[in-house]
Amino acid sequence: MSDDLSNPGPASDTGARHYPLAGITVLDLSHIYNGPYATFLMAMAGAEIIKIEPHTGEHLRVRAGIGGAALPFAMLNGNKKSVTLDLKSEKGRDLLLRMVRDVDVLVENFAPGVTERLGIGPAQLQKANPRLIYASSTGYGRSGPYRDYPAMDITVQAMSGIMSITGFPDGPPVKSGPALCDFFAGIHLYGGIMTALYEREVTGKGRLVEVSMQESVYASLCSNLALYHANGGKAPARTGNRHGGLAESPYNVYPAKDGYIAIICNNNRHFHALLDAMKREELRDDPRFTDLRTRVAHMEEIDRLVGDWTAQRTKAELVALFLAHRVPHAPVRDLDEVVLDPHMHERRSLQWIDHPDFGRIVVQNSPIRYEGLAPLPLVPSSRLGEQNESVFVDRFGLDRDEFEALRQEGVI
Repeated sequence: MSDDLSNPGPASDTGARHYPLAGITVLDLSHIYNGPYATFLMAMAGAEIIKIEPHTGEHLRVRAGIGGAALPFAMLNGNKKSVTLDLKSEKGRDLLLRMVRDVDVLVENFAPGVTERLGIGPAQLQKANPRLIYASSTGYGRSGPYRDYPAMDITVQAMSGIMSITGFPDGPPVKSGPALCDFFAGIHLYGGIMTALYEREVTGKGRLVEVSMQESVYASLCSNLALYHANGGKAPARTGNRHGGLAESPYNVYPAKDGYIAIICNNNRHFHALLDAMKREELRDDPRFTDLRTRVAHMEEIDRLVGDWTAQRTKAELVALFLAHRVPHAPVRDLDEVVLDPHMHERRSLQWIDHPDFGRIVVQNSPIRYEGLAPLPLVPSSRLGEQNESVFVDRFGLDRDEFEALRQEGVI
């Protein structure tokens, strides 16, 4: 495991100048998951991220001490500089405008209309800096009938159809375990910002980029939508761990002596490899299992056949057999196994850091790799307002007396 980069020092010392986004400066007004993840990806590509928070800190900081619920802040806000600014005050907004004139991107995920009411919406900020990329992530978009609906990950999972297709046919709708809508939106937001930065290189002009959480997840429903259309527009039942379109078999989670294992065979080669592993080669000629269509038609028999066999073996025994026969599979692993995954640690996609608030923790790096460049060292998330003076005075040229006056007034 990679311990040597646990406390690499200030972000400016990590060699980010060699990375693709070196020289790009981002003002990050976002909170919770989707905006901070987009800016985290930018930070790990070498951008300078200045996280602007209210005096109380963004919402994830407030969760501190509630069952570890503040840990996501550390996961999503490393390699960023933290400053505090009262954007409800006129002087706070004036200082933001001063900063905007000298940056490339501003990211926010407030409810639609909030920044306009504050006087810091895209029109006002791009007037101050026509090259600015103003990136906005919302639940349902900046227009449309759902514009002002409250949007959290679970509410968007409900509205987008994700909950309706998650779970078993005889049970209630179930939310997806991870915060899919937030992170899908964050990834799309990052892609939109990158596209706009490329366009700016051609035109010299910035633009507004917006991403909706609901729209970001729709394409992921494709297997279930295929079944919906095949049923003549009738909503299909939930499929549990089976394929969302009921178009693959075997495709399920099967019992083992010590847990569960996922198996998928989407062609004859995979299925025949599974039969070889099971020492049931004679079933190749069984008319129920000759091709994908017949196997799907006899899904219950296949699941029973495979499940009865896997239940007699441990996960380790099954993994060894399936690797030898090249059967697509994976053991169902608990979070402790994932956090300590030797593969991810060797690739430095997971790294140990010493965090000033959380101690020794494992944090993810960016999943995006740039050939010839090692992943940037992970710098722990900053304490609230830790870089106030270095950002406002040293980076943006605020007079020290003016800085102190704004601090005394509570603007900073």
